[in-house]
Amino acid sequence: MKIVVYRHKGQAGVGLVSGDLKTVTPFDLPANERALGALPIIEALAGGAALPAALAPLALSDVQVGAPLPKPRRNIFCVGKNYHAHAKEFAGSGFDSSAAAGDIPKAPIIFSKVPESVIGPTDTIELPVGVSEAIDYEGELAVIIGKGGKGIKAQDAMQHVWGYTIVNDVTARDWQSRHSQWLMGKSFDTFCPMGPWLVSADELDGNNTTVRCFVNGELRQNASTTDLIFSIPTLIETLSAGITLYPGDVIATGTPVGVGIGFKPPKYLQSGDVVRVEIDGIGHLENPVR
Repeated sequence: MKIVVYRHKGQAGVGLVSGDLKTVTPFDLPANERALGALPIIEALAGGAALPAALAPLALSDVQVGAPLPKPRRNIFCVGKNYHAHAKEFAGSGFDSSAAAGDIPKAPIIFSKVPESVIGPTDTIELPVGVSEAIDYEGELAVIIGKGGKGIKAQDAMQHVWGYTIVNDVTARDWQSRHSQWLMGKSFDTFCPMGPWLVSADELDGNNTTVRCFVNGELRQNASTTDLIFSIPTLIETLSAGITLYPGDVIATGTPVGVGIGFKPPKYLQSGDVVRVEIDGIGHLENPVR
């Protein structure tokens, strides 16, 4: 199934997207739950409940699609240097505070983005004028946790995956380098485009799909998730070893080679650019930069 969050005639809604991507069947939810996007649905399904009652379908073209989790329950878990070619690219950029430990990490590098950085799949990425002039893009597959847990073993981890979405892990590279940590430079307002919807794990194999990113129509990133250094089960095992995971938690699995900092000179985002991230089996984000 595909769960979409949208606005229609000024009202927030959550519903199922049809297989032909032409209609949305809204769920009959109270306003306070609709404001949380898909989160109440994921929590209910994880608890064994059925889907809410359905309302009359709407044309997908008549609604404004938003981030499927506009208010994540907590910070988004992110993974640094998780594709082999990107790990080498970033280690040689001069901006990698972890480079002293080697190009390829020996264990997952985990950081996070604050929930307030999330925007929708067509919303504007806002350049922080006067704050940073080194804004970069990072197209990524994001895992959505269904059944929560702690101490999850890799062999059982996929049972805890509800599904997937796309994120663009927008980054202020100079802040990432200056502060020798990644949270602040990753968490500026509008720095986490997400969407266009959540796709359930029975419709997509996140361990074998392709991530692409275009800037102004130029293909910059193109890689399969089979190239991940640390697989989705390994990431879930690592995170849950000491942290309880909950339904609706988001894990961004890392970005492929081809980010702006990897070019000489770097190709940072500029006002007027358009960034498109697409993943086979999900769809695409397309965000203007201002």
